[in-house]
Amino acid sequence: MHAQSPIVRRRSRQIHVGKVAVGGDAPISVQSMTNTDTLDVAATVAQIQRLEAAGADIVRVSVPTMDAAETFGRIKAQVDVPLVADIHFDYKIALRVAELGVDCLRINPGNIGREDRVRAVVSAARDNGIPIRIGVNAGSLEKDLQKKYGEPTSEALVESAMRNIDHLDRLDFQEFKVSVKASDVFMAVGAYRQLAQRIEQPLHLGITEAGGLRSGTVKSSIGLGMLLMDGIGDTLRVSLAADPVEEIKVGFDMLKSLRLRSKGINFIACPSCSRQNFDVIGTMNALESRLEDIMTPLDVSVIGCVVNGPGEAKEVDIGLTGGSPANLVYIDGKPASKLRNDHLVDDLEALIRERVRIKEQAEQDVIARGE
Repeated sequence: MHAQSPIVRRRSRQIHVGKVAVGGDAPISVQSMTNTDTLDVAATVAQIQRLEAAGADIVRVSVPTMDAAETFGRIKAQVDVPLVADIHFDYKIALRVAELGVDCLRINPGNIGREDRVRAVVSAARDNGIPIRIGVNAGSLEKDLQKKYGEPTSEALVESAMRNIDHLDRLDFQEFKVSVKASDVFMAVGAYRQLAQRIEQPLHLGITEAGGLRSGTVKSSIGLGMLLMDGIGDTLRVSLAADPVEEIKVGFDMLKSLRLRSKGINFIACPSCSRQNFDVIGTMNALESRLEDIMTPLDVSVIGCVVNGPGEAKEVDIGLTGGSPANLVYIDGKPASKLRNDHLVDDLEALIRERVRIKEQAEQDVIARGE
């Protein structure tokens, strides 16, 4: 529907989290984190698979104990999406999951402890080709930084990050990404903007503890949107007190709105009014629910009347414009057929799925021809 995004992304060093490239010219990846008990293998695997089905590029799993580390190995063997192990304090847990095939270690070198322990973790990461994420959070800043700044600030977050980066620099380890998260939008945005000018490594974006589904989505969209518009960010997580699958949906919708990723259906829909010739809201709710499985990019407009309907329909793959006695369907901007309200959602879903099938087949034909 639209031209390439006008956003010029910050140049960053590229690393690999399993099969997923992060940074450089790689697409901005979307990740989430499990909230199941890691010791419950079946529940954790099931949630990871749900996240992957929703489009997650990377999934993080908390590994708080050595028992959880052993369980992590069993989980890793049953899933395809790259897994990040979230580890604090006990460096031996990091060493164990490195042996078990983890794709990335999320640590704070500062809370791992002595230099020899940090060196052991970095050696394990280097030997196994595993990147590290330095994760700084406003809620867990070092005590001396809390004393120095009096309260969490953007500058305190950056100083903490640079302190941890220095640990890795001394060990000549550059395969890492960094996050400087805060629940305050201004603090997080300020920290990321400062850090983006000081290092070349990829940045993992997030507004931590953003809130529930609605408030957290709004807060994250504002904060991450500001950074993404600046070209900052190589991978992101939308932190919501909600089903983790919702984090993936919001993340991709955010990137789609900025034309930074195209995955699944991009809906254009009016808010509805008394001019509508069909139930726009009900139709949209049904279509979004039914078509969540589609990952092929497609632009679809659903407009309730003829004021804006034809104009929007001419710019998308499939457009529906409300009309009487029947609604008009556009394909590739041209009038194609009419649909009555009786089976509107069923008929429109069928049209969309057929369009997806044709598009996927065309892409496969191009690949087969080696073009």
